[in-house]
Amino acid sequence: MPLTVSVVSAEQEVWNGEAKQVIARTQIGEIGILSGHEPVLAILAAGTVRITQSDGNLVVASAEDGFLSVDHDVVTVVARNAELVSEGQKQH
Repeated sequence: MPLTVSVVSAEQEVWNGEAKQVIARTQIGEIGILSGHEPVLAILAAGTVRITQSDGNLVVASAEDGFLSVDHDVVTVVARNAELVSEGQKQH
């Protein structure tokens, strides 16, 4: 079952879609999210959110001053500052 992912800044939705993996920087280190992950709420550290789509394409967004929430395969990243860095690159 894919993850439903949304990356939102204070001003707009930066990206949303389905993914098989999300990796984000939190204040206590990087966290990787796969389908079936237990619910979690984490404070983001400045850095990138890497989203691997089901087809293997990689979406990268920068995010800072916010949080990451996971519940029932729904991943929500809310940040004061967030923007899309790249989208559609095949992950090696």
